[in-house]
Amino acid sequence: MASAAARHILVATEKECADLKKKIEKGADFAKLAKAHSTCPSGAKGGALGTFKPGQMVKEFDAVVFSAPVGEVQGPVKTQFGYHLVEVTHRVD
Repeated sequence: MASAAARHILVATEKECADLKKKIEKGADFAKLAKAHSTCPSGAKGGALGTFKPGQMVKEFDAVVFSAPVGEVQGPVKTQFGYHLVEVTHRVD
């Protein structure tokens, strides 16, 4: 069965999410930004969410995690919780 591991940064606004993505594209460390900015408790672990299966996360998040290339930061991804930057760190299809 499919599974994936991902990390994310959750923020309140699309603008903040886009600004953080630009910083990452310019070489900023994803984990450090997650610790500094993410409103999700996973931020303390650099945004790491561990391994999960399809259907364990909200559908917008799942759609990205189970289709995006591994190692590429995706987003902003809007969910009921706010705006996410998502990086798939591992996936088994």
